Amino acid sequence: MSSNEPSSWLLLVVVVLLLSATLCRADPEPVQDFCVAAPHGSGGPAFPGLPCKPSSSVVSDDFFFAAHARGASTDNAMGSGVTPGNVEAFPGLNTLGVSINRVDLAPGGVNPLHSHPRAAELVHVVVGEMLVGFVSTEGRFYSKVVREGESFVIPRGLMHFQYNVGKSAARAMTVFNSQLPGVVFAAQALFGAEPEIPDAVLAKSFQVDAEIIKLIKSKNRKG
Repeated sequence: MSSNEPSSWLLLVVVVLLLSATLCRADPEPVQDFCVAAPHGSGGPAFPGLPCKPSSSVVSDDFFFAAHARGASTDNAMGSGVTPGNVEAFPGLNTLGVSINRVDLAPGGVNPLHSHPRAAELVHVVVGEMLVGFVSTEGRFYSKVVREGESFVIPRGLMHFQYNVGKSAARAMTVFNSQLPGVVFAAQALFGAEPEIPDAVLAKSFQVDAEIIKLIKSKNRKG
């Protein structure tokens, strides 16, 4: 063994640890006090995040968001309404690596199976009670009935849902460690994709008849 080999191994370990820390983060760290997102098509370059408004035009209201004071309608097939508070709705979040949604559920309503590819999620129930659950990559289902004042965390990228198990309306605030967590709804992704996933692929994957796939697709088409 050469005298340089131990130091080479030490350097390799340090590099791996640094890469691991980088990969485990959500959004990159900001490089300035703030970077209020500019209206679409304006502003200058910024990293990380969206283009910034000129600091001379930033005002206090850029850091204020009132949409969560009222909930989204739950008068739909799912009995749920989500009011997003990500950077697209709340420009002051740009580069800060955080966002927050309001979830309203009618009795029996569900925020259907979905995932957030860019963020972990903390569900904090404000009113009522919800069954909150997710499925791990090992296929294990973790769930809990979460009541007013209680919280449940969902690891990044895992399929999950919120379901109102109470007899009255329920509401939760969901917090993410990304300014734009992204969302992939399971049913829409599989059966409402554009262009469509071939029926034969879905029928084989779910081991069902192709006619069942056509029926499910008809219920998940946009518009």
